[in-house]
Amino acid sequence: MSTTFTVDFFCTLDGYGMAHGWPGYWGKEGPELIEDRVRTFAQDQVLVFGATTFREFRTFVAEYDEPYYDSLNALPKIVFSSTLEEPLGWQNSTVLNEDAVTAIERLKRTTHVPMRSHGSITLNRALLAAGLVDRLEIIMFPAVSGRAGDAALLHGGAELDLELVESTVLDGRTQKLVYIPHVHTEVPEGVGPKRRSTGQTA
Repeated sequence: MSTTFTVDFFCTLDGYGMAHGWPGYWGKEGPELIEDRVRTFAQDQVLVFGATTFREFRTFVAEYDEPYYDSLNALPKIVFSSTLEEPLGWQNSTVLNEDAVTAIERLKRTTHVPMRSHGSITLNRALLAAGLVDRLEIIMFPAVSGRAGDAALLHGGAELDLELVESTVLDGRTQKLVYIPHVHTEVPEGVGPKRRSTGQTA
């Protein structure tokens, strides 16, 4: 018995998950994006959160209205936290006060229900570095956050090789890119030519 773990991340072209002073979705929400979210969260799965993202989503679903929020409420949810206690104020939620890497490795071996984590920067950086992420789904908005950017999942994290398995344009402007990530391993000395990873020069 085993299952898959998907990391689901919204970002700008420069890799930031949020931008101070910008509206939600960087002002670029569209019907195809929302339809994608409806399809995504209609699937049978367990949602996995870090404490910060859990608190944010708990507030969003209570104060705002999106077509997929009913699915978010109905799906089982796990939050990794040493400070949150049940009841958590969001239905179908369970808190785990344990190491996330150890717990997800165990859950992947012992359950058949897929798991998905949206946002949750610290949590998902650790899971990517541990090689526990089977799919990395990036929805990249046509914006550059620049100095306003924050919450960058991939900045300062593990080095990854990415295998592209899906590419879709939503609303004619926003890209959905689905990758299978592999933790990068260095080529042994003397194997293959030495060259820069980019053709750009200062």
